[in-house]
Amino acid sequence: MPNDTTPSIADALDKVRNRIALAAHAANRDPADITLVAVSKTKPVALVRDALDHGQRDFGENYLQDALAKIDALTEREPLWHFIGDIQSNKTRDIASNFSWAHAIDRFKIARRLSDQRPEGYAPLNLCIQVNIDGEASKSGIAPSDVAELADQIVELEHVKLRGLMTIPAPSTDEASQRKPFAALRELMQRLNDRGHDLDTLSMGMSADLEAAIAEGATHVRVGTDIFGARDA
Repeated sequence: MPNDTTPSIADALDKVRNRIALAAHAANRDPADITLVAVSKTKPVALVRDALDHGQRDFGENYLQDALAKIDALTEREPLWHFIGDIQSNKTRDIASNFSWAHAIDRFKIARRLSDQRPEGYAPLNLCIQVNIDGEASKSGIAPSDVAELADQIVELEHVKLRGLMTIPAPSTDEASQRKPFAALRELMQRLNDRGHDLDTLSMGMSADLEAAIAEGATHVRVGTDIFGARDA
């Protein structure tokens, strides 16, 4: 049983939503234009249910088998599931069949498999290209210079819809430094739109840097720790 000092999921969500609202107003943006993706990876279904009870609809998962168990348990609640982890070829069928979004596309092969395996009658699977905006060797994602070619390929696929870009920049505690990679991603999406794309999504910002991301145009912030606590093993 949690003790009296343990914050509830409802309290944690309220605090994160308040941060989003304050950051949006500071940037002269409408908070309603920013989607909170509650990152529920490794967390039990009971906590996801608590979040649903407090009005949260969008959830992010990295680990497929763990996610599928939650999806099966919560089918009647109709949450929107976002797959935010790396995608291997042997995962594409289950992701195509169970998720509304995939945020970490970095290869055309994966996008094509997701399109081919999206069940008939489903809405197109929303995709974001993951960009390694800082060029970190340890990070997934493609180089900014390669994004246009991949975007041009993805938009030709029938059962997916390219919505925008996603990034996880190098950590920084200084907001001015945090904003630079987010600004670079925003500018990259603008260049793609100037070339004829119709992208509307910037998936960027997490617990530690969501204010900087919102200042630079984030439409989806992916928050786990500040809602559910530290990641479980």
